[in-house]
Amino acid sequence: MSFVETEINGQIITIRLNRPERLNALSTVIRNGMAEAFNRFHEDNDLEVAILTGTGRGFCAGEDMKESLDRGIPGSPKEFVEENLVDPFQTGVLQKPVIAAVNGFAMGGGFMLVERTDLRIAVKEAIFEMSEAKRWLLGGYNHGHYGNLPHPIATEMAFGYRISAERMHQVGFINRLVEAKDLMSEAYSMAEHLLTLPPAARVNTLYMMKHMAPKISPNIAELAEELHLHGDTEDRMESRRAFAEKRKPNFKGWLKPEDRYNMPKLK
Repeated sequence: MSFVETEINGQIITIRLNRPERLNALSTVIRNGMAEAFNRFHEDNDLEVAILTGTGRGFCAGEDMKESLDRGIPGSPKEFVEENLVDPFQTGVLQKPVIAAVNGFAMGGGFMLVERTDLRIAVKEAIFEMSEAKRWLLGGYNHGHYGNLPHPIATEMAFGYRISAERMHQVGFINRLVEAKDLMSEAYSMAEHLLTLPPAARVNTLYMMKHMAPKISPNIAELAEELHLHGDTEDRMESRRAFAEKRKPNFKGWLKPEDRYNMPKLK
């Protein structure tokens, strides 16, 4: 059984995350499978558009908590992906359009997969959550910025609130909102439109739009690095243990109580 399936239809490749019992969480096997699929898309000159979707109730639930707890390391470290298997979609090297067909929950790292795509369709039942505030020491401060969202909505997102697909469509994060039965047909319709364009127009426009996408300034990125460690880092694993054990977490906050008011400075 493949945990990441691919299907070719002419110049379109569909990449489907296929571990529904784990809501397609970003386990090592899913990450490796995605890297293989996107490398195929990247290197095959006959393929021009990709559709990324999931099987079951989840598009992608983000970090695989079980793997994190087994390793004793939070997150999904790159070194656990097969050696020399670099995902061009994740690194931003890919210069071909990717359409997200969001079939269900898009949480944490799954939200970030949607964020990396160029066009986005979601079923009306889909739920989005940027989970960093629940699992790390800094919430997802940058994601609303990437999405050109108003500051209060970006703040809501950064604090890990769940947001409906309808609202994400209203604020412009999602291009199309559809019934579940129409998800893939709408995704193929969008892909086929791209293929009607002059090839240079499709390539050049994507290249231009990627350059125009919002970016985080270096001083803000440096402050974020400091804030990721500003507190008791053991709380990161406690969050994951509590999630796995279905209990309320016992957070410590800070190793030194005075650090609560001793914030890193923006340079």
